[in-house]
Amino acid sequence: MESTDVAVFENQHLSADPLPFARSYQLEALEIALKQNTIVYLETGSGKTLIAIMLLRSYASLLRKPSPYIAVFLVPTVVLVTQQGDALMLHTDLKVGKYWGEKGVDYWNAATWQQLVDDHEVLVMTPAILHAALRHSFLQMGMIKVIIFDECHNARGKHPYASIMMEFYHRQLTRENAQLPRIFGMTASPIKSKGSSTADSYWQKIRDLENLMHSKVYTCSSESVLADYIPFSNPKLKIYEHVDIPSKLFQTLVHDLERLKEKHECLISQSNLSFMRDGSARRRLSKLHSNFLFCLSEMGAWLAFKSCEENDFLSSDDACVRDFCLGASTIFSAHLPSGPHWSIGKDIQANVDAGYLSSKVNCLLESLLEYRDRKDLRCIIFVERIITAIVLRSLLNELFLERSGWRTEVTTGRITTFKQNKIVEEFRKGLVNIIVATSILEEGLDVRSCNLVIRFDPSTTVCSFIQSRGRARMQNSDFILMVRKGDDATLTRMQNYKASVEIMRQESLRHASIPCSTLHDELYDECYKVESTGAVVTLSSSVSLLDFYCSRLPSDGYFKPDPTYVINEETETCTLQLPKSSPLQGIISVQGKRKILKQLACLEACKQLHRVGALTDNLVPDIVEEETINKELECKIKIVEQSLYYPSEFVSHCGNESEAVYYCYLVELPHDSYNDSQLHGIILAVRTKLKFDDEILAFDLDVDRRGRLKVQLNYRKVVIFTSEEIRRCQRFQVSVFRILRDPDLSKLQEVLAAVQSPIGSAVSDYLLLPSVGTPPEINWQYVNSLLFPSQVLGDKHMDWCSTQGRRCSVNTISEVVCSCMLENSLVCTPHNGRIYCINGFLENLDCNSLMGVRSEESITYREHYRKRYGINICSEEVPLLRGKHISKEAKDSSVALPPELCSLIMSPLFISTLNTYSYVPSIMHRIESLIMASNLKKMHLDHCTQNVVIPTAKILEAMTTKNCLEKFHLESLETLGDSFLKYAASIKLFKTYENDHQGLLTVKRKQIISNATLCRLGCARKMPGFIRNKPFVLKAWIIPGDNSQVHNFDEELLTSSVKMYSRGKQKIKSKIMADVVEALIGAYLSSGGEVAALSFMKWLGVDINFVDAPTSRHLPVNAEKLVNVRYLESLLHYKFNDPSLLVEALSHGSCMLPDIPRCYKRLEFLGDAVLDYVVTTHLYFKYPGLTPGLITDLRSASVNNECYALSAVKAGLHDHILYDLQVLQRHISSTVEDFKKLNLVSTFGWEAETTYPKVLADVIESLAGAIFVDSGFNQDTTFLCIRPLLEPLITPQTLKVHPARELRELCHQKGYIKQKNVVFRENGIVYVTVEVEANGVIHKDSNSGRNQKMAEKVASKYLLKSLKEYPYNP
Repeated sequence: MESTDVAVFENQHLSADPLPFARSYQLEALEIALKQNTIVYLETGSGKTLIAIMLLRSYASLLRKPSPYIAVFLVPTVVLVTQQGDALMLHTDLKVGKYWGEKGVDYWNAATWQQLVDDHEVLVMTPAILHAALRHSFLQMGMIKVIIFDECHNARGKHPYASIMMEFYHRQLTRENAQLPRIFGMTASPIKSKGSSTADSYWQKIRDLENLMHSKVYTCSSESVLADYIPFSNPKLKIYEHVDIPSKLFQTLVHDLERLKEKHECLISQSNLSFMRDGSARRRLSKLHSNFLFCLSEMGAWLAFKSCEENDFLSSDDACVRDFCLGASTIFSAHLPSGPHWSIGKDIQANVDAGYLSSKVNCLLESLLEYRDRKDLRCIIFVERIITAIVLRSLLNELFLERSGWRTEVTTGRITTFKQNKIVEEFRKGLVNIIVATSILEEGLDVRSCNLVIRFDPSTTVCSFIQSRGRARMQNSDFILMVRKGDDATLTRMQNYKASVEIMRQESLRHASIPCSTLHDELYDECYKVESTGAVVTLSSSVSLLDFYCSRLPSDGYFKPDPTYVINEETETCTLQLPKSSPLQGIISVQGKRKILKQLACLEACKQLHRVGALTDNLVPDIVEEETINKELECKIKIVEQSLYYPSEFVSHCGNESEAVYYCYLVELPHDSYNDSQLHGIILAVRTKLKFDDEILAFDLDVDRRGRLKVQLNYRKVVIFTSEEIRRCQRFQVSVFRILRDPDLSKLQEVLAAVQSPIGSAVSDYLLLPSVGTPPEINWQYVNSLLFPSQVLGDKHMDWCSTQGRRCSVNTISEVVCSCMLENSLVCTPHNGRIYCINGFLENLDCNSLMGVRSEESITYREHYRKRYGINICSEEVPLLRGKHISKEAKDSSVALPPELCSLIMSPLFISTLNTYSYVPSIMHRIESLIMASNLKKMHLDHCTQNVVIPTAKILEAMTTKNCLEKFHLESLETLGDSFLKYAASIKLFKTYENDHQGLLTVKRKQIISNATLCRLGCARKMPGFIRNKPFVLKAWIIPGDNSQVHNFDEELLTSSVKMYSRGKQKIKSKIMADVVEALIGAYLSSGGEVAALSFMKWLGVDINFVDAPTSRHLPVNAEKLVNVRYLESLLHYKFNDPSLLVEALSHGSCMLPDIPRCYKRLEFLGDAVLDYVVTTHLYFKYPGLTPGLITDLRSASVNNECYALSAVKAGLHDHILYDLQVLQRHISSTVEDFKKLNLVSTFGWEAETTYPKVLADVIESLAGAIFVDSGFNQDTTFLCIRPLLEPLITPQTLKVHPARELRELCHQKGYIKQKNVVFRENGIVYVTVEVEANGVIHKDSNSGRNQKMAEKVASKYLLKSLKEYPYNP
């Protein structure tokens, strides 16, 4: 050992780094541990963990980052990971990571492990994690400087401690210059067995541990050394006399329980459960029966009754098991006294005599009562079985909680880490007084406040005895051993355990100088090592690795893909066959020693699986590696935050030019009356010429509830504006839009003052001007109509004004003006702060006219203004103005106004102009969106070598989510794109990976088509900034020329020819980003075909080429021998070039005939995608006028397992499936009978009320896959052959909404209250109760199915019927 240590640590000069409060024996142990591998054997509570911490402190210089080395602290239980990790962080500054199975370590790959090593200096973990990491070479022994084994007495047999040492430490010991870690073990007993009779036998077991750990035991010279620092409990022996339960009671209960068990076993047989579920139910039943009998004989009838009530299975989803518990409870309660005057604690001795409590339980109660006067009792009662702990807690709480205030809790391996830590913490604080525990509390957990330990069940090993005794950590604490009278063997064993502590100490000291021996085991000698990574599989690990690999192969509820072994002991050979979905289909045969034949076969299988790539270079199943990639992708992106784009065509940098060139477009609106008002054209003037698909841009616009507006945009000409003209245009449009948005003139004055932009700044710069005449020209009279905030009119007149009339001068609030200025104008009335559009005088009304108010009182306009506003109107005979309030919120927008209360804002301004401008923001929002869609399309076309023509409107549809509340949105295109993406990816994977099974192909496909992937690709192409995900809001629209509010426009060059401006950030969910990508694929597919869609996908980063030659198959199969080829070809109307495809398409995984090379799963994978695609495209193109969402409903109702299964039965395909399972036969027969009863005309929709075996649906998909491959990947041929099986296909007229969705929509529409569904399971059947409260009446329905979706569907269906038939529901 000494020479080995020199080889390992010759260049390490370490000095001890002790803590100031360390004890003498801890310092001595540390010095030894720095020199050699050491096992510290000290009593519980003596501070072994502190020695380990000081050792790690001493190694800190070798561990601190950026060092590539780490230390590993191994603990046997999850609870100890947190405890020891926290202690390390408290006493060191090292970076500590804490890991256990629930943290998902099974999915970690080499990169994840490397990141852990880079980020941490000490890893605290359970040993199985390190063992697996070493086997797969994610970690190597050479990178670990120290391994600490907490509770190292567990290192024996197949425990991960032992495997780590044997597989990875001892194998490298003999190598020259081996870089091995320092080993440091901690234990309160180096022996974990029933003890020995002689000192030599104790030494032999200690030596076995030393050799395995390649470490020498360190311990104190005597117990007195420790006695100065830690208290030792006082051992006490409690002898109880066993008293049998009265024979009659015992026999009656045993008999009744046996009959109850037989009854429920019959129920299991009749329930048609699968083989696996049947066996599982029987095992649970047997375990319960055994527990009840154990409690009855060991603890009495009352605690047996409690075992029924407190059992975990009482809340089981399995009704048979739950009913068995309830039945057993009824049996026990029938033989127990009842009533308010009886309790189990009233007369304990009488209850013992009656058999309700056992004498052993009575001994426990008497022992506890001896401590009734002790303050702050902290007692741990150790038991062997979990059920014992559970029922004793019930008894102790019933007896002591009220009388003594003692609260009892239970701690077992089934309790969560969080709850267990909580109980221990409450125990420390005194909130819990008694813990009934299994061995989980024996090891390592720090409960220093314990002052009483009772062994209800005797310790089974020396280690258990020492550790449970050590839990009593308080001064003057007691350790009570309960032993049955006459049980001399147990008594002797306890005495030996007590003496063993000193014997083990002396033997360790006496042999301290004897070096350790190197170990080897033939199970570890033969192995397979991957040279590139160092990953290794040995004979001992080969079986578990192969089982793990097979567990990840495709399976269903009927079939578990296990390897098949045939061992011939005479010839000493073993043959192994893997499931049909494995790439290895030959028989693996090995020869060797009998006891390792299975391991040899598994090792050979592992070798071959690695050679064909089914096991990675780290020797993990290929699917696990792929799943890890998927998990990493899913975790990375949830919310995307990227720039929100604005078209560069509408942005310019302000300069001081005297004139500027604008491209003018006419926005044509309906010339006839629209919404009771006349509309006219608007001139859109921009600095950059707009690019659209056609010369004329036309679209329909849904404007609020006012109907649909038809808009056309035509290019007219180039116009040169002077800077003054631009300023006046901007002031005009800003004023109009501001007044329409917010009629507050004080704000308008501030806005107009800020129209002039700072030179050089990027602003929204385009003009929206009124038009006049034919051909349309800019109406400068309207542009110049702005009189606000101050403009003296004097004798200004309109062109049409005639001073010949009797009415010429009119008083306004500020000055006298010609009446022509008021005829068509925009005015404000300061007395109420409102703005009105004036369209003439009311010749028959003046201030002395009566108002048409809704009251009995008659009042003139003059009196009204005087009483309400305190205004005296002077011009009594001047006709009133006909005005219209511009606010949409006004109840009555038409008013009569006295001119002298009005102040002119704009004149002339016709009401038709104002109405026209009210639509302009919505129109411009659509034009902006179309320009952005055009730019997005151009980004693709810049990289596209093909001539792809896609309407911009389709791109806009794909960019628009349902949240925008438009008449169009992306859902239909998303459905189409989703099906094509899945179809294209499936073809690529099927051709590329000929040996991959369906599960692996599915995982790889997910990497291509998952939301996370599509989101990442979309973000890489800057797509989030183009997405429209919010409804248009007028207040959010940027008014061109309005610089009162700061809008930062940052230029972004997306491609060499596409420039956009960012006006802030937009947060988008990754799902929405993925939906847009799928919708864009659908847009290209719908307009340009598959070539266009593939071109867009390639630009996106998904490069799929359909031109690849079909894969060749070399599977010699006599198809006619296995299936009726001619009949099936006539049924499918297709002649197979390769009939082996037909055999494969009909072969279930359970059929292990050697003539069948594969099961149907690969073809099912392909056929599922093909059918999904061809049915979706059929529906999309056959019904082009469908509203968004309806195409999704049509596809959902026709492309599902239910529909396919019914189609398979209707065509009689169930008679041709190759399988070897009786339970599957029963379920298929049951489905055929149900189908006959349904008498369905069609197979689509949601009529079926039972779940069908998925294999029936699978064969429809696998046959589609077979035809697709055989026809040279021809989708049209495939659909032509499969379509007759699915006829009649669904149409919009025959579509029925899924009952669950219809119920939700009905409740939302009518305001019904739908309760959360109640779900429970029994015997593999799911029961769902759906409840709705409609107008105070409760409607509910319960139904069952083999899955929750089916049960919910049927229950919803009948509940809908009930609601529709109820009298109040029309």
